[in-house]
Amino acid sequence: MHEPAADMPTVMDTPAATVQQQRDFGDATDFTGFSAERMQFSAGTDIAPLLEGLPDDTCQVPHWGYVLDGAIDVRYSDDTEEVDRAGDLFYWPPGHSVSVEEDSEIILFSPQAEHLAVFEHMASKMEDSDAPSP
Repeated sequence: MHEPAADMPTVMDTPAATVQQQRDFGDATDFTGFSAERMQFSAGTDIAPLLEGLPDDTCQVPHWGYVLDGAIDVRYSDDTEEVDRAGDLFYWPPGHSVSVEEDSEIILFSPQAEHLAVFEHMASKMEDSDAPSP
């Protein structure tokens, strides 16, 4: 399956983050319906406020991916942290949040239905005037 990243539909576009997502990108492991996403984050972006209200106030969806540019700071619900940098492959198990200190770009593969539910939660948080955009 082939999809030029530039041609993927944009599903979120804020001053701090742009997410392009290709749904139904195939099956993997025990999940049916994976999505492929290209995410671009502006320096200073922290998605933690948008995850509040989810279990442990973290994303509960596993992700596999690759850092194209910049660095992603990952915080897990068990208080461990890691930094994934340009050129790194990564796996983020359920129970994580991310932030960036510099402009960064990643390619992400996620179970589609589960990740769409997180996007819906984040969108509802963004509608709250007190919540910052990611």
